[in-house]
Amino acid sequence: MKKDNENDAGRNGDITRRDFVRTTAAVASAGALIAPTWAYARGDDTIRLGFIGCGGRGTGAAGQALSADPGVELTAMGDVFEDRLSSSHEHLRSKFGDRVDVPEERRFIGFDAYRKVIESDVDVVILTTPPHFRPAHLKAAIDAGKHVFCEKPMAVDATGVRSVLESAAEAKRKGVSLVSGFCWRYSAPNRASYAKIHDGAIGDVVSMHTTYHTNALGKQPRQDHWSDTEWQLRNWWHFTWLSGDHIVEQACHSIDWINWAMNGVMPIRATALGGRQVRKGPESGNVYDHFAVIYEYKNGARCFHTCRQMPNCSGDNTSYIMGTKGTCAINPWTPSCVIDGESPWRYEGDNPNMYQVEHNELFASIRSGQPMNDGIWMANSTMMAIMGRMAAYTGKTITWEKALYSPEDLTPPEYAFGDIAVGPVAMPGETEFLPGEAPMLIESGG
Repeated sequence: MKKDNENDAGRNGDITRRDFVRTTAAVASAGALIAPTWAYARGDDTIRLGFIGCGGRGTGAAGQALSADPGVELTAMGDVFEDRLSSSHEHLRSKFGDRVDVPEERRFIGFDAYRKVIESDVDVVILTTPPHFRPAHLKAAIDAGKHVFCEKPMAVDATGVRSVLESAAEAKRKGVSLVSGFCWRYSAPNRASYAKIHDGAIGDVVSMHTTYHTNALGKQPRQDHWSDTEWQLRNWWHFTWLSGDHIVEQACHSIDWINWAMNGVMPIRATALGGRQVRKGPESGNVYDHFAVIYEYKNGARCFHTCRQMPNCSGDNTSYIMGTKGTCAINPWTPSCVIDGESPWRYEGDNPNMYQVEHNELFASIRSGQPMNDGIWMANSTMMAIMGRMAAYTGKTITWEKALYSPEDLTPPEYAFGDIAVGPVAMPGETEFLPGEAPMLIESGG
């Protein structure tokens, strides 16, 4: 099967469209709307986009990609549900007109839709399905040499995280861009604040508390004609195998703030509390509604994360960072970013839409031939969230190494519309932890 137009090099010139978009040079301001200034090497400067997972986040990401670069065209779409794909296509077509060029033959439905999108003649793939599918979809896209926007989280179990790390390394070898959906990394106030922290504005970070206290998510009441699989997929955020639980699916943003503040140094262990207090009914699946995690670091620092999804409770989504010379509080939605202490500071700059900035920078990297790769830190932040869930579900203190190399794999026996049992709600002290060990590295003799 042809990939990446590799057998069509002579059809419209001496180089393929993929060669063109990889090697063309452009000067673009990161985070600004791109105005390409490249030379026309073969009369086709289009970047063809496909996306997999046509829900609200995927549709939004596709719109941001189309807004990032005037040379982007949406040419392929895939989803397991036809109704989601159709409504997404209709919305995007009404907004972007002929730049949405997805005829029936390039609208793919089913569990194998991702392969068909990737195997179509696209340059960039957006991955926005439920998180369970992310590692396999990412591997297929990178193996095919596509640039990728990969929504968070990147996996729901350690087996998936290890696959993502391998794909990130492969993306670097292939020279393709891999940009994550950890949107706060693309927020100007957040970037400025963490740069100050890394420059020593509050001294050494000794403690941190991040929150994600929010309302309960909605439910899709089961329809008589839905199989178990369809019911769970349409309520995916309520099932651990699909979402990783809300600490992984949603609060991973706040856990990523810890990873960011600690400059990519991983915790040595985690202890956690969690449970299910207010969630009720079958559509609530088997996820918890609250977590609290303590991350311990080799240098003695302790970082804390709390999250809950409960109605009629006070909310908070803030990062509180304590250092030896001061403190920093970041409320990203305000945005209020303030440092108190020896070097007081307050962010007063611009605040462009971070969701748009993600895509602006992705397409700028493609045009300039200077690939971006968020792979290691996006995988590590995902793994920190999974580690917190492991510790809460089991009631055990979990080390980073045993978590990362755990053989836990939440993949069902098959992907098909039919019967699939709902796993039990985890019970601390009863639910087992499956520890892993880092593979032994054997050095060859001289």
